[in-house]
Amino acid sequence: MDSNLHNKLTVQFFKEVSVPKAIGLILLISGLAFLFLIYLLYFRETTDTTATWVDQLPALNALLNSISTVLIIAGFAAIKRKNYVGHMKFMLSAFVASSLFLISYLIYHNFVGHTPFPGEGFIRPLYFTILISHIILSAFVVPLVLTSYYFAFSGKFKTHRKVSKWTFPIWLYVSVTGVMIFFILNAYV
Repeated sequence: MDSNLHNKLTVQFFKEVSVPKAIGLILLISGLAFLFLIYLLYFRETTDTTATWVDQLPALNALLNSISTVLIIAGFAAIKRKNYVGHMKFMLSAFVASSLFLISYLIYHNFVGHTPFPGEGFIRPLYFTILISHIILSAFVVPLVLTSYYFAFSGKFKTHRKVSKWTFPIWLYVSVTGVMIFFILNAYV
């Protein structure tokens, strides 16, 4: 990558933040977000009535996850073609779509809380296998994505590539399984 492009893709603020401070802040933010989600799902009292638009949020969430999936794949294809600017645009767009998903997901579960799965038979263990792997990996994807962005924006592209080799498949899996969970759940609710 030529030095002009390298300078355009880095952000001075991120270059000035040390790696330990950045990783610490990323882990703190990610941990607090995950704990807040657990609180909303399992410990907070849900409201007795909700606005009708709240019922539409799971479909919006699936759409946003689908958009993220397409953008993640497009970003991967762009980097394989050494299209660094295209890669950056696709990955930033995937980040925006995933962030909007997370906001919508939190709003939905603020009103609804935990959604039980009523399916029986072979679909039940299949659903929970997908759900549990999705939940576990979603706890890791936020810090991985934020760490990948930190290394990219700070100009540490070699380290960015190393982290992104883990981030890419996990983020893609979480996005795809999020859509699968929506469709499986909707088939039985």
